[in-house]
Amino acid sequence: MKVDLLLGLQWGDEGKGKIVDVLTKNYDIIARFQGGPNAGHTLEFDGIKHVLHTIPSGIFHKNSMNLIGNGVVIDPVIFQKEIENLEPFNIDFSSKLCISRKAHLILPTHRLLDAASELSKGKSKIGSTLKGIGPTYMDKTGRNGIRVGDIELEGWSDKYRKLANKHELLIKNLNVDLQYKLTELENDFFKAIEKLKKIPFIDSENFIFNELDDNKSILAEGAQGSLLDIDFGTYPFVTSSNTTAAGACTGLGIPPNKIKEVFGIFKAYTTRVGSGPFPTELFDNDGEQMAKVGNEFGATTGRPRRCGWLDLVALKYAVKVNGVTSLMMMKGDVLSGFKKIKICTEYEQNGKAIKHFPYSVSDKLLKPVYTEFKGWKEDISKINDEKSLPKTFLDYIKYLEKELKVPISIISVGPDRTQTIIR
Repeated sequence: MKVDLLLGLQWGDEGKGKIVDVLTKNYDIIARFQGGPNAGHTLEFDGIKHVLHTIPSGIFHKNSMNLIGNGVVIDPVIFQKEIENLEPFNIDFSSKLCISRKAHLILPTHRLLDAASELSKGKSKIGSTLKGIGPTYMDKTGRNGIRVGDIELEGWSDKYRKLANKHELLIKNLNVDLQYKLTELENDFFKAIEKLKKIPFIDSENFIFNELDDNKSILAEGAQGSLLDIDFGTYPFVTSSNTTAAGACTGLGIPPNKIKEVFGIFKAYTTRVGSGPFPTELFDNDGEQMAKVGNEFGATTGRPRRCGWLDLVALKYAVKVNGVTSLMMMKGDVLSGFKKIKICTEYEQNGKAIKHFPYSVSDKLLKPVYTEFKGWKEDISKINDEKSLPKTFLDYIKYLEKELKVPISIISVGPDRTQTIIR
């Protein structure tokens, strides 16, 4: 019996989907515990790239059950498209996937309200993916939301209409030029609801209790990254859920004393999509090379990711907040060819050196202080054992383990599941 957690330690896009896919064979259940379809978990194997938004990344393994937990918000239209994209692979969704009745639904008007809210902010916009996630979580905490279990009950369409009307009034009050045809959006929404109904709805916390009593193993899959956590991230440029380890307890109903391992995933450098502070962001040829070689574009939105050197101050913070027990480093291959590699080891704030992640990480207030390392020119993407890695790359690994005080158990050297070195 065990529950392990898998989390991103940066601003998302660390490569969680690939690692879940690699680890799934060790677990009976893969469970998503927070976030919405703003997540884009990319898996690549057998020459095919798959991008999952809501469905857990264990869906391609025959022996695993996949659970969408109560902490997730679901857009039925996006979910329907996701199911349709996977249909050629002959997956029996009725036996391999289930959804918590307590998960909240993203309505068409949530997406419209998201767009209207961003428009109203002008240059101060958050950088929302415009998927309606924020407004859905607002309705959840405001006790107005519609949950998956509601669509099994009588009168749910009346509840829908009441909330949609409220959203339209809010959009009107924002006084922005937002053109939309709600009838068309609703037609797609209600068709997708029928597709959603074909997946088993369950009382997920009770399901988890029973599975743990039956000595089943669970891997809880996080979305986004720790620095986007609504409480501990770079607020207000964050997502609307708890992306840190605590979110697995509230997003699945898992007691804290049942959690064993906490796997933290990070890139060998740092990226960020959308607005918000980014102390180590690069605007030179090094940043352009990272973006080009790393194919740094959002899996969900296609937006280019901002790139920078590894921020060790932020990474240490994320490791401590989550209680990480094992680290997994992604995209080490992207740094091949750099003569010098830098790591931000502290910040300079108001002329003083600080080594902790402060309340405000505004780029205007912080200056990164770097330590330089020798790079490696070798292409490591085809290496499959640790002993064959360049010495300078291994020195990079050893330094990080010493500073973070947590072992790096997996090194990823490419997007395919086979390009994974387990130490």
